Amino acid sequence: MLSAGIAIVVIAGPGLLTGLAVGLRGWVLAGMAPLLSYAVGGLTGPWAAAAGLSFTPLTYAVATAGFAGIAYGARKCTVRRAPPEPGLWARRGHLAVGACLLFAAATGFSAALLGMGRIGALPQGFDAVYHGNAVRYIADTGDGSLFGTGHVNWYGDAAPVFYPNAYHLLAAVTYRLGGASIPETLDANTVLLPGLLALSLVTLVREFRGRAVLAGAVALTAVAPVMGGYESMSRGPLLPFALGVALTPLAAVALRRYLERVAPDTGLVLVLAAVGLLCVHSSTLFGGILFAGPMLVQRWLGNRRRLGRDVLALLPIAGVSLLVAWLQLFGALGLALPYYGWPSEYRASTALGALLGFQHFEPHPQVWLSVALFLGIVFFARAGDLRWIGLTAAVTGLAYMAVASSNTPIVMALSRPWWDDPFRFFSMAAAPLSVLAAHGLASTQAWLRDRLPSRPSAVALLVLPAFVLLSGGLYVRSNGDQVSLGYRAADPSTLRVTPGEQTAMAALGSLAAPGEWAVNDRFDGTAWTYALTGIRTVAAHFDETSPPSDAVLLANRFRNYSTDPAVRAAVRRLHVHWVILGKPSTDPGRPYQPGLTGLAGEPFLREAYRNPDAVIYRLTP
Repeated sequence: MLSAGIAIVVIAGPGLLTGLAVGLRGWVLAGMAPLLSYAVGGLTGPWAAAAGLSFTPLTYAVATAGFAGIAYGARKCTVRRAPPEPGLWARRGHLAVGACLLFAAATGFSAALLGMGRIGALPQGFDAVYHGNAVRYIADTGDGSLFGTGHVNWYGDAAPVFYPNAYHLLAAVTYRLGGASIPETLDANTVLLPGLLALSLVTLVREFRGRAVLAGAVALTAVAPVMGGYESMSRGPLLPFALGVALTPLAAVALRRYLERVAPDTGLVLVLAAVGLLCVHSSTLFGGILFAGPMLVQRWLGNRRRLGRDVLALLPIAGVSLLVAWLQLFGALGLALPYYGWPSEYRASTALGALLGFQHFEPHPQVWLSVALFLGIVFFARAGDLRWIGLTAAVTGLAYMAVASSNTPIVMALSRPWWDDPFRFFSMAAAPLSVLAAHGLASTQAWLRDRLPSRPSAVALLVLPAFVLLSGGLYVRSNGDQVSLGYRAADPSTLRVTPGEQTAMAALGSLAAPGEWAVNDRFDGTAWTYALTGIRTVAAHFDETSPPSDAVLLANRFRNYSTDPAVRAAVRRLHVHWVILGKPSTDPGRPYQPGLTGLAGEPFLREAYRNPDAVIYRLTP
């Protein structure tokens, strides 16, 4: 739990200081703080690397002071400072919303923890090893560049790999400050994701003059949908993407505040919001445009004269954003990895049913969320300044239906920022659907209040607790079951990374000297060795796309070490002293790679450690 507390400080602290300096207050300050922190870290790491500086907790602290100074200067340069009026909540309303938010964050935390079993459980998915090794790499080397995290697996003559790294940069600070393991650091960030989404949506409702009841309701509905974030935790886990989804609603908050009062302070907040989304993940900025674009449609339909003025006001924002984030933008534009997309899942009608039932591949629909969504559609005319969220839900929902049911070239081209992945589109649609569901609950409360005027407080106290109870505590148990698929298996023999392999990797960490590498199989669990111990391995990801030539050579011919000069030369280049082999992959057709079969008894190897799941050999002269 200590690591989760440190993660909260790392994620919230710099953003709070920057937000205070630029004049943010109240719910907007609290909601924008995480995104501002990721903007601070996400910009500092790559620019520090370009200047030849290391990214460390001290670098992050100094950068925070710098960004806070810039924010203070922007505020001082602002002539008209009065913020747009977000609507009034009584003190009792603020307290009630805060209570709902805390309950929602605790529920989301509990669902994630139920699935993990404990903070420190090792995520088993394909993507997790990249994130774990990336956090360790930044913490060990201080390299905050946008291509640095890929060096753990794509080194030597392999093509450099670009990856937005704000998530990894802040996680590396958490790791350095807390002294916890890499899995504990990842998990400490993961359990906070539902609460971050709830906070973002509460901030959205506050900014668009929603009632306190709606804000309380949206905190609850935000953490209930299984596809809202829990699927991303179990599959991959897609940690930067899930973080981006949690922060995406803040794009609309920053955009509205700027357009309502065009000034240096609101402009800086919008720049940092847009750049922060980009620094978290390239697709998140596009997701923010999809989410907030309908707000502009409502704004311009209500007053067409705003169109030209708003476009002119946004031009300098685009220019400044391009300037400060050009490392991320040009890195993304230069990314040329093979792109195959994902197969279609459903017919379009089935995909629509999945959306309305908040049910992807889970055995049962989340019925009470569907009921709340139905009520939100019935009472949609009462949505006021948030009516545009209906168009956001329609756009993201239709995008999911298209990706889930079609592999036509136009669909695959438009969905490329999200890898044509139906899971990601379903997750993006969950946020606006949650707002509509919350609107249904809040409108039901208002409808009952108007018919029972003598008991308004009792009605308010009835609707939201009833939803919590009927939904089984916001579906905490079933959501936890979904998360568990990515951390634990009903059959331990199907784990990608077994406890025995983890024990063996720890043993290698105590045997190997700093700078010594190990040969390993790409498809067993030993790709995690660097993240867990700091010992480099030839294969550091399950991904076999464009590996280094030395990795290919050793994977295919290492067993010929005694007779093959090329193998011995590669061993010298990589400073290989060890071999670690785990349990062969459970994936069909994934036995040990050819050069790593039959190593027992080879004269150039001496067994140094063995358990039922793994063996370590020392390379002898």
